[in-house]
Amino acid sequence: MTWRVVYRRMLKVLLTVSLTGMAGLLYYGYWTSVPDHIWLEANKEQTLDLGVPANGILEQGYVEMDYQQADKTIPVNLGHAVSIQTGAVNSYQMDLKLWGILPFKQVQVDVVQEQTVIPGGEAIGIYVSTEGNLVIDTGSFIAENGMTTEPAKYVLKKGDYILSVNGVSVHEKSEFKELVANSDGKEMILTISRDGETFDVSVTPVPDETGAYKLGIWIKDNAQGIGTLSFLTANGNFGALGHGINDTDTGQLMELQNGALYRTNIISIMKGSVGTPGELTGLIDYTKGNRLGTILKNTEKGIFGYCDGDQMMEPLREKAVPLGFRQEVKKGLAEIICSVEGKPHYYDVEIEAIHLDEESDNRQIEIAVTDERLLQITGGIVQGMSGSPILQNGKMVGVVTLVFVDDPIRGYDIFAEEMLEEL
Repeated sequence: MTWRVVYRRMLKVLLTVSLTGMAGLLYYGYWTSVPDHIWLEANKEQTLDLGVPANGILEQGYVEMDYQQADKTIPVNLGHAVSIQTGAVNSYQMDLKLWGILPFKQVQVDVVQEQTVIPGGEAIGIYVSTEGNLVIDTGSFIAENGMTTEPAKYVLKKGDYILSVNGVSVHEKSEFKELVANSDGKEMILTISRDGETFDVSVTPVPDETGAYKLGIWIKDNAQGIGTLSFLTANGNFGALGHGINDTDTGQLMELQNGALYRTNIISIMKGSVGTPGELTGLIDYTKGNRLGTILKNTEKGIFGYCDGDQMMEPLREKAVPLGFRQEVKKGLAEIICSVEGKPHYYDVEIEAIHLDEESDNRQIEIAVTDERLLQITGGIVQGMSGSPILQNGKMVGVVTLVFVDDPIRGYDIFAEEMLEEL
C-alpha cells in the first residue's frame, strides 16, 4: 500500500468524522430549539415561531392553522411561523421529523386557560427545618482510653437524615444530642433516610476524654437565608427563589419538614465583582407578626407554599400580569423587579440567550443588567436576588436563579411556567 493510498484513506476518515460531528452539532442545535413541552392559551390566536426545519403532525384537530381542518391530525411545519387558533383546554402531541425525513422528537402540547400571576420582587427571610437531623459529616475524636475512635464511620455518611433513635422521633439537634449524651454507651438503633430510602442502622456511642458520650458526627436541623419572592397567585399561593434550598455543607437539596417566610430589611449590599459574587445582607425578625407565608415544598425549581393572611397579598393584589410561555420569550429588552432600594423597583435588563429545551434546568434564559442605577447599587446580579421576576412585553416570563461568577452583570433565569407547574 503506497503512502498516497494511506493519505487518501486518512483524509476520507477525517472528512467523515468532521461531517458526522457537524451533523451532530446541527441536530443538537435544532433539538434544543424546540421545547419538549409547549403551553398555548385556550381560545386565542397565537404564533409559534421556532425557525426549525421540522415537519410533522399534531394529533387531533383542535386548532385551525390558517384554514379549516376536519381531520384528526393536522400537518405542522415549524420552518416558518405557524399561526394557531386554539380551542378548548386539552392536551395533545406533536410528532416531528427534521426536513420531514429524520426522526426528531415528540412534543407535548397543552392548551390551558389564561394564567395570571402577581409578580413579587420583595426581599424575604427564609427559615426551613429539616426532616430529622441532617448529617453534615463524620469524624474521629480521642476516646476516654486515649485512643482515636470514629464510631459512626461506615455507618452514617454525609447527607443522611436521622429520623428517630430507638423508635423515638428526633426533630431538633438538641434532642438528638441529649439522647446520645444519656445513652450510657449502649447500642443505638437509628432510623435514617438516605437517597430516598428509609432503613435502620446500629451505632454505639463512645466516651471522649471528658467522659461525655459521642458518635463523632456533625449534624444540623435548620437553615436560614435571604431570597426574593417570585410571584403570588390569586388564591394566595407563592413561589420564590427559582432554585431549591441546598445544604451548604453537603450540597444536597434539603428534605423539608416545615418552613416559613418572614419580612426582612436589607441592611447592606456587597457589590459583585469578577470571581466574587455580591450579596444582600438582611435583618430578619423571626416573630409571629413578621411571618408572611408557610413553605410546603422545596424543589429544584424553587420553594412554594401559601400566604399567612393578607400581609403579603394585600400590597400586590392589583399588580397581576399574564404569564408568558417559553416560546413567547425573545432576545431583547426586559425588566427585573427586585428590592435593593428598600422596596421593589423595576430595572432594565437585556435577554441575551434563550434555551428552550428541558435539559437547561435553571439556566433557561440568560440576562444582562443594563440599568445604570442597579449596576451602581449591586454591580449586577447578587446573592439574595434569586427569585426576582423577569417581565417582557407586560408578561412575567422568568425568574432569576444564578449569577455568572466571572461576569456578575449577567445571570441565569428559569422560565416562569416551570415554577407555576410546581403549584
